[in-house]
Amino acid sequence: MSEVISIALLGQPNAGKSTLFNALTGLHQHVGNWPGKTVEQKEGHFTHDGKFYTVADLPGSYSLSANSDEEVITRNFIASGKADVVCILADSSQLQRSLFMTADYAGITVPCFLVLNMEDVARDQGKKIDASQIEKKLGVPVIFISATEKKDYNDFYEALERAVNEKTVLNASSLEKRLEKIAGFNEIKALIPDDMVPGYSPMWIASKALESDPVVIAEIRNKLPEDSVKKILEYKEAVQGAVETGSAKFDWIDEITEGSETKTKGGFKLSKLDRLYTHRIWGKPAVVLTILLGLLFSFVPAWPLMELGTLVGNIKAPVGSALLNIGCPEFIVMIVCNVVIQSFSFIFQMLGFVFGITLVFGLLEEAGVMARISYVFDNTMGKLGLQGKSVMPFLVSFGCTMGGAAGTRVIDNWGQKVLTIALAWAVPCGATWSVVPMLSTIFFGPGAVLVIVVILLTMILHMWLTAKVFGRGLVKQEDRYGMIMELPPYHKPKWGALFRYVFGRTKDTFFRVTKVVILVCFIFWLLSYNFTPGGTSILYKIGVAIEPVTKLFGLKWQLFMAFVASSIGKEGALGVISALFTGGDFSGAFFDAMSGGGAASNLSEILLANVSKPEALAFIFAITFNMPCIVALAATYQEVHSVKWTARIAVYYTVVALLLSALVYHIGMLIW
Repeated sequence: MSEVISIALLGQPNAGKSTLFNALTGLHQHVGNWPGKTVEQKEGHFTHDGKFYTVADLPGSYSLSANSDEEVITRNFIASGKADVVCILADSSQLQRSLFMTADYAGITVPCFLVLNMEDVARDQGKKIDASQIEKKLGVPVIFISATEKKDYNDFYEALERAVNEKTVLNASSLEKRLEKIAGFNEIKALIPDDMVPGYSPMWIASKALESDPVVIAEIRNKLPEDSVKKILEYKEAVQGAVETGSAKFDWIDEITEGSETKTKGGFKLSKLDRLYTHRIWGKPAVVLTILLGLLFSFVPAWPLMELGTLVGNIKAPVGSALLNIGCPEFIVMIVCNVVIQSFSFIFQMLGFVFGITLVFGLLEEAGVMARISYVFDNTMGKLGLQGKSVMPFLVSFGCTMGGAAGTRVIDNWGQKVLTIALAWAVPCGATWSVVPMLSTIFFGPGAVLVIVVILLTMILHMWLTAKVFGRGLVKQEDRYGMIMELPPYHKPKWGALFRYVFGRTKDTFFRVTKVVILVCFIFWLLSYNFTPGGTSILYKIGVAIEPVTKLFGLKWQLFMAFVASSIGKEGALGVISALFTGGDFSGAFFDAMSGGGAASNLSEILLANVSKPEALAFIFAITFNMPCIVALAATYQEVHSVKWTARIAVYYTVVALLLSALVYHIGMLIW
């Protein structure tokens, strides 16, 4: 077996870690959660010159302070000894800001090398950087790379091999001299033994102790004598540790870059497009228009796969007839047609939209437009504990909640990603808008406009309440900050890297969501199937049995079953209503619901004859704010990598939808 070498990728958000990770590992990667933590874990592998490399893409963060789960996970991984070498990425176009992670790494004894990414962007800005000068000062390999260009990777592989073979450790002596000027630093460092925390020098631990790092303070309490702990706590309380160590690190960065970076062109000037995006009045409308146009254009690359999904759905009838003709039991025929084939029809249609959304918005991310979106909406989204990028999934969700969930992959922070999806579920999707206006018009005529307005106002209130309910657990107060510190330059996207990323995520989506969609479809179908001739399904029996309870929500058992069907597809709820109020077979109606059709031509008459206005209003609100659909559920699981959080969001929306249903029903009873 070839030699196995473990690499950890470390860097700030938007430094290019994901691009490098995807280029190195290709399709040989998997995404999950770190053990015991709801933080995304990406691992993969590749081979080069007969050596086998494993790669861990550590969570993106701006420093190695223990202010978030991401930062603690990163530090623990480095200290665990699992990484043979750490690759630190920095953005060449914003070198001084991007080197802060390197400054925070100084004092860690795990071998490393520095990769200055986006060299082409820095060059376009007129910046010239002397990597050899920086290498002399740091004592570790320093190379340029454009992570999107795989042909430029020879220097990367050479630096990697040097770091592994020579075990190059970052030279922190110059930084240590600056830290020694801080009152109490030398005294704290003297109290810390060399081997207190493997991988971390006394210098690094002393600087973090001055910063009141909670994890480091806990280690000091556990491993040092009580008198030493008392002295360290006294020293750290005597200074503004975080301010002074931060100042020392920035001064060190200035020293490292002095004489190594020159600028041959004039300073940065705001482009015409940026002047529009950052305009006090027109900025937000311009960004919203950009996202909506992106949503529309995403249907172009999505169309082939979505059409394939439609074609798969169309083979149900001929396949069913063929199986019956050869004597296949009806039960098996229905599983094949109404579970397997229908599920893959859903999946391919969903994959098409995932592919389109990922491609179009990945292109905007690569070009630098997504940073502008985040910049413009950072303050607005910050009120919900989110970052500016979250506005994109919200707007996309007006078309499709699944697309909104897929769009959250541009968000770096896991908690903010999950919270964004939880809030995006409150946005009524295109399928909802195809049903709700029609139902509102049937019952309320011109008053349907008022119903739509109230739904939109309820949506805003729902999102605000949901942010309150989930926000505290998902996004800590210290993480509630904008992610864009300055606008990066626009740059041409690298199509090869973009398509590798898009196809990789689409493939990963397919394998992850297939089992979810098939499992849920099978359970719903099984519960709706009539096992005995002339009998009734389990769902029918449940619906009738709990009708005294569902009537409190304004839902007769027929409406409640249609509400259940709406969690598979909103349009399918109309088919269920048509069948149940006309004595049709519930099992057949549910199959129609899964196919998104089956509504009777005289639906208006059926509804007016069987449903009162308060009940209609209750049903409209129930299906509007219910779980969007099965593919949205699967897409949510795909992005959050957590069964617990996916189920938590689904249950929450089901409960809230019923509570809203009960509220508007009883208000309606007072009006009509």
